[in-house]
Amino acid sequence: MRVLGLLSGTSHDGIDVTVVDFAESDGALRGTVLHEDSVPYVPDLRARLVAALPPAPTTFAEVCELDTLIGQAFAEVAATASDVVGGVDAVCTHGQTVFHWVADGHALGTLQIGQPAWIAERVGAPVVSDVRIRDITAGGHGAPLVSFLDELLLRGRAGVSAAVNLGGIANVTVVGPDGLSAYDIGPANALVDAVVVAEGLNDRGYDADAAIARTGTVDDVLLAELLADPYYALPAPKSTGKEHFHLDYVRAHVDRMRPGIAPADLIRTLTELTVRTVAHDIRTAGIRFLAVSGGGCHNPLIMQGLREALPDIEVVLADELGAPVDSKEAILFALIGWCTLHGVAAVTPGGTGAREARILGTITPGAGPLRMPEPVDRVRSLTLR
Repeated sequence: MRVLGLLSGTSHDGIDVTVVDFAESDGALRGTVLHEDSVPYVPDLRARLVAALPPAPTTFAEVCELDTLIGQAFAEVAATASDVVGGVDAVCTHGQTVFHWVADGHALGTLQIGQPAWIAERVGAPVVSDVRIRDITAGGHGAPLVSFLDELLLRGRAGVSAAVNLGGIANVTVVGPDGLSAYDIGPANALVDAVVVAEGLNDRGYDADAAIARTGTVDDVLLAELLADPYYALPAPKSTGKEHFHLDYVRAHVDRMRPGIAPADLIRTLTELTVRTVAHDIRTAGIRFLAVSGGGCHNPLIMQGLREALPDIEVVLADELGAPVDSKEAILFALIGWCTLHGVAAVTPGGTGAREARILGTITPGAGPLRMPEPVDRVRSLTLR
C-alpha cells in the first residue's frame, strides 16, 4: 500500500511530504520511501497563519479561511507527489497545528487545520486526518506521536537510546530496558525563528547555518532566567507548543532582564537554551545513543553544542536509522495512515501518557467507496529503505 504523509510542523514554514510503499508480513512492516519533498508556504499565506497564532487574537472567520487555504495548499502538494509516483492508495495529513490546549499538566484539546476534504477531492484517495485528539481522549498528550516510529527504529538496541526531533519544539523518545517514555522538552527553533522574523534579520525566517548566532554572545543572565521556566521541571509525560513559547514570551523576558540586547546576542542565547535543555534531559536519562532529526539538526551550533555537552554519548543523525532527518515526521504520518487503515493503534501509551493505545484519526473517503484492507493485529517491526 502506497501512503502519502503530509505535515507542517511548529515552525509553520511549509509542507513536508513523503510517499512510502508499505508491505507487511506477520506484523513485520517494510517501507520503501518513493518520494520526499518540502514545499514552502507562499509568503502571504504564511504571514496570515503567523498573524493568527497565539497569543494574537483571531476570529472564527479567519480560522475558517485558513482551514480552506491550508487544505488547498496541502492538496496541491499531495497531488504533485502522487503524480510523481504514479498514484497513491491513501493519504495521512497532520495539518497545521494552531492551538494545543494544556491545563494543569493535562492536554485537553488540540486543533490542526487544513481541511482534508480538499485533499481527498484533489487526489481521489481516502485521507486520514485529525490524528492527535483520540490519544488525548484516552488521557494522553497527543504528543509526541513520533514516539511510535522512534520505538520501532530504536527497538533492540542495547542499553538506553533516544531520538530527539528538533522542530519548532524539541521532543524526545527514550527507549530502554524499562520501557519507553516520550515528551516535549521545550523550544528548539520556535523562539529563534520568531525573533528572526520579528527583527527582519533575513528573508528566510530562520537562522540558516547559525549565521546570526555565530556573530553573537550568550547572555548568561538572560539564559538563566529562561532556564528557570517551570515547564522544564515538570515530570513527563508533558507537551507544549507556541501557546507557551512565542515571541511575546521572549520579549517579556528581555524587557525584564536585558532591555536593548543586541539581536545577535539574543539569537545566540536562545540557541544555547535549546542545547542546554536538550542536553540536560539526555544526560539525566542515562542515554548512550542519540539520533537527531528535524530542522535544528542543520544548525551547526546546536549539533556542536550537543556533542560537546554529551561527550560520552554517540550523537548521530536519524538517517542512520533509515529515516532521513528532513522527512522523518512525514514518514511518521504515512505510517500512521497505514496503521489506521489496517486497524492498528499507532501510538505507544508510554510515549504520550495515554491509558491505552488507540487507533488514530478520522477518515475522509476518496473518489470511490471506502474499502478498508484486512486488519492487522500489530506492527512488530519496521524496516525503512
